[in-house]
Amino acid sequence: MFACPATDDFFRSRIDHMIDLRHPLAVLASRMPWQEIEARVAQVFSRKGRAGVAMPDLDLFGEQLQRVAVASNAGRPRVPLRIMIALLYLKHAFNESDEGVVERWGETPTWQFFSGQAYFEHHRPCDATTLVKFRQLLGEEGVEELLAQTINVAVELQLIKPQELARVIVDSTVQHKAIAHPTDSRLLETARVKLVNAAKDAGIDLKQTFAKEGKELGRKAGRYAHARQFKRMRQAIKRQRTIVGRLQREIDRKASVIEQAVRQALSETLNKARRIVAQSGQRKAADGQPKLYAWHAPEVDCISKGKAKTPYEFGVKVGIASTLKGNLIVGARAFHGNPYDGHTLREQLEQATILMQDSQAKPATAFVDLGYRGVDADNPHVHIVHRGKAKRISEQDRRLLKRRQAIEPIIGHLKADHRMGRCHLKGETGDRMHAVLCAAGYNLRWLLRMIAKKGITFLQAVFLCLQRAGAQGRSWLDSVMDRHLWAGDVRSTRFTALANRLTLAASKLAQA
Repeated sequence: MFACPATDDFFRSRIDHMIDLRHPLAVLASRMPWQEIEARVAQVFSRKGRAGVAMPDLDLFGEQLQRVAVASNAGRPRVPLRIMIALLYLKHAFNESDEGVVERWGETPTWQFFSGQAYFEHHRPCDATTLVKFRQLLGEEGVEELLAQTINVAVELQLIKPQELARVIVDSTVQHKAIAHPTDSRLLETARVKLVNAAKDAGIDLKQTFAKEGKELGRKAGRYAHARQFKRMRQAIKRQRTIVGRLQREIDRKASVIEQAVRQALSETLNKARRIVAQSGQRKAADGQPKLYAWHAPEVDCISKGKAKTPYEFGVKVGIASTLKGNLIVGARAFHGNPYDGHTLREQLEQATILMQDSQAKPATAFVDLGYRGVDADNPHVHIVHRGKAKRISEQDRRLLKRRQAIEPIIGHLKADHRMGRCHLKGETGDRMHAVLCAAGYNLRWLLRMIAKKGITFLQAVFLCLQRAGAQGRSWLDSVMDRHLWAGDVRSTRFTALANRLTLAASKLAQA
């Protein structure tokens, strides 16, 4: 938690002298298993074999390095692993962007203390793009480890009873993707622009790019739709579809005489344009192929949840599992392809079991809504409770089922306060990682609230006092006798009598 006294800087104040060690984030910094988190996450950063680079060989005397004369491409030194992990936690706990979290980190001593810094540094810990690369290296397994550690800390600090982890609430929501609202006119104009740019990169000369007409048709379609002149709107969209089809066929003809590598690069662009042209001419998807709702995010699904305000949502379905009492999230998983809610329950409970394995617990009872009916045979080891079984369940389960709707505000906080409302990460992997990171941020804020609610006990206050005294180079006896040093760490006056008794005992010990 603290740096070695031998490396103390005489000209700078330590962070633990600048902040209140009773702050929940400062208390949590000393209780997080940082070494265990780094050890489990560090395996994704193991050195990989590369062409022309010798790897260490093992013999009877251990590793034997083979040096090869190659140019160094090491670049800047690596940012400490604890800082990068803490930045991910803080980003989703306090609803910050990549750029915002690194800027705020350089201005907040408590955040730097949580990241393991000994002295305050008024600069950014890294570039915002470093967080992007770090997330890509972690992968889905790495971010699930961050979520699992928040559950372990909650159990270790006795903020939630271990038996509460056996009863979970499972529900699903939609994690919106950072895309514009998909309309045929906008998608066709995007396809036209992408086809022109792809032809230019491949060195293909087009007869006409339709740049001026394409922009004008896009504006016309929007105005006609606003005025509810749908016949004119469909005429504009039909002309856009004709333009995109003409460009697609021209590029396809001229691509037959170019190199094979360039032709393969054009194939993906041509296929996307072909799909957009086909789906804009009919209401339903052709041959069971899903529609394309965004050029840069083909994994986006159109999900109808029956809401009056937003009848259709564009993103990915996410399953959330929380404890029945305590509202701690024990599972978050993205499911692509818009599956039926009941078909996601088995995988959701499997993930929750893996995340809680360090606490020797697993879900035994799941409280769900009617969307999860008919899946009891797929989950034989879990007792599924929903209001469709009102006449077949016990009185206790019927009473506990009233708490099922407690997951609704949890989902609301995930979207409003922890960045689940809009996912900016790329691809299906980005969707899955973003859902887990949002849950980890929620659990971190949950831990901070529970620490503030529970307060600091007398022994915890003495522990913080001794740590501060050790950082100052004082003996533990002097720190205990100096009640002014640790009296401020005690939140309530009910510890005054214990403090006086401890000071008196320490003075007698010193006289002896």
